[in-house]
Amino acid sequence: MKIKTIIIFTTLIAAFNTYAEEQTLADFLTHFDYDTRVEMKAGTSELIDLLQEDKAQLIDIRFKEEHEVWHMGVAKSIPLNELPNRLNELDRDKIIVTACPHKDRAIIAMTYLKTKGYKTMYLKDGLIGLAEFLRGDNAKDFIKQTRK
Repeated sequence: MKIKTIIIFTTLIAAFNTYAEEQTLADFLTHFDYDTRVEMKAGTSELIDLLQEDKAQLIDIRFKEEHEVWHMGVAKSIPLNELPNRLNELDRDKIIVTACPHKDRAIIAMTYLKTKGYKTMYLKDGLIGLAEFLRGDNAKDFIKQTRK
């Protein structure tokens, strides 16, 4: 009898957790408006400011092979398909900015993180835009600022 009760209780908890996640996403979608659309995007300049102020954590969500070929030293690599199992590596005290070369996967990651209660944005210029910006003097100034 006790085992049956434990199984039922465990099933109810699992069902509630699934429902709660769906509710959170439903809530996000139900309240989605023009302000939300603006708040979910970070441009390169805004990201640079947030990183320099130590208010954000940049997450590169590309596949491992893509990251191996080239990467941004200021981003933590957590591939999109590993994100659910690596949430403990994210800093809940910071804005989590997700990024990929263009933005498609970054939007998926940002939406997922919203359902998990993170304050999050995606890099609307993508990693390519960030790499284009962080060249020459901009790179030198950024490194000097972030290493203070």
